[in-house]
Amino acid sequence: MAENGADCELPQRRVGTTKEQQNGSFADPCSLSERKQRDKEERITLVLWRRPIVTLQYFFLEALIDLKEWTLRLWQRSGMVLTVLVLFTFFSMAYSIEGTHQKYVQYMEKKFLWCAYWVGLGILSSVGLGTGLHTFLLYLGPHIASVTLAAYECGSINFPEPPYPDKIICPDEEGAEGTISLWTIISKVRLEACMWGAGTAIGELPPYFMARAARLSGADPDDEDYEEFEEMLEHAQTAQDFATRAKLAVQNMIQKVGFFGILACASIPNPLFDLAGITCGHFLVPFWTFFGATLIGKAIIKMHIQKLFVIITFSKHIVEQMVSLIGAIPAVGPLLQKPFSEYLESQRAKLHHKAGEGTPAGENWLSWVFEKVVIIMVCYFVCSIINSMAQSYAKRNQQQKYSEEKTK
Repeated sequence: MAENGADCELPQRRVGTTKEQQNGSFADPCSLSERKQRDKEERITLVLWRRPIVTLQYFFLEALIDLKEWTLRLWQRSGMVLTVLVLFTFFSMAYSIEGTHQKYVQYMEKKFLWCAYWVGLGILSSVGLGTGLHTFLLYLGPHIASVTLAAYECGSINFPEPPYPDKIICPDEEGAEGTISLWTIISKVRLEACMWGAGTAIGELPPYFMARAARLSGADPDDEDYEEFEEMLEHAQTAQDFATRAKLAVQNMIQKVGFFGILACASIPNPLFDLAGITCGHFLVPFWTFFGATLIGKAIIKMHIQKLFVIITFSKHIVEQMVSLIGAIPAVGPLLQKPFSEYLESQRAKLHHKAGEGTPAGENWLSWVFEKVVIIMVCYFVCSIINSMAQSYAKRNQQQKYSEEKTK
């Protein structure tokens, strides 16, 4: 009996704040908690590889609901929408009318699209609360590595534009060996790296606004991550496992230190930073305190740490040492060393390939494997979005049933 009372203590506190008395009695909190757990287990089964038809149906219904909500929000912000349309019209006119200004317009268009591309990849990386697309490993990291290898091979970072950044080719006048330094490579990739970091900072905003709105409204949050956060705070004194203690340490640092605590957590590769947005929203940390610290930490400090790691790892002498070490592996070493050496040679040949000189040798199996890995990860990310939206629609229906039962 004592154990049952303890199990029902948390649901009683949570439900008691929102359940209205019906016919002189309250609903059993234990049964409600069990029902929510069953509903959660049922939602988890809504995935494409188990229930494809229902999952796709719920996905399209949730997409229609989200489209309707976004349309209403845009209608409520008609002034901002009108301003954007006027600016877009002005830019379109400047883009279509011939004149000396065309080169400046085209330059602005190129830079804007390049920045928007990396910001979008950054948002995709962090918006999923830890389940996003790992765009640093798939896109930004390989881009920095390619620039690093090309800089050492060409002896210069003045790659002809175009085709850079779509394709890297050594300039006609190659620099002297030893003129490339760590800082010259950092300056070459600084814009895309900082834009990617800014995108990851923007991706941390949804949990912040969700937690802040739930705290200000005083209503039960319709988010399981926020519910787990509240449970963690209520059991802070009795937490034993390492994961919970680590989350509490992050939460205490952010709550007590404020701006510099958020900055410290955002400035290092921190898998627990997903909790920062919920923590700051729950404790009503001002928006610019949270976003400013997150932006500085992720777009400036953390990105320079990650860039340094990639550039040092793919420096010419480090890569050559790695290939030689692969050859030292007993039995399979020489077999693995050969494709890596061929891949590096093919990349070097591409860097010196000029227009009209014929096509370089085809890709080896390493390039083929990497391309397939990228395709698989992107497909998995798309599937995870479909599953998440389908589960969101199922949760919406379950919440609606709870609300209807309250009014009966």
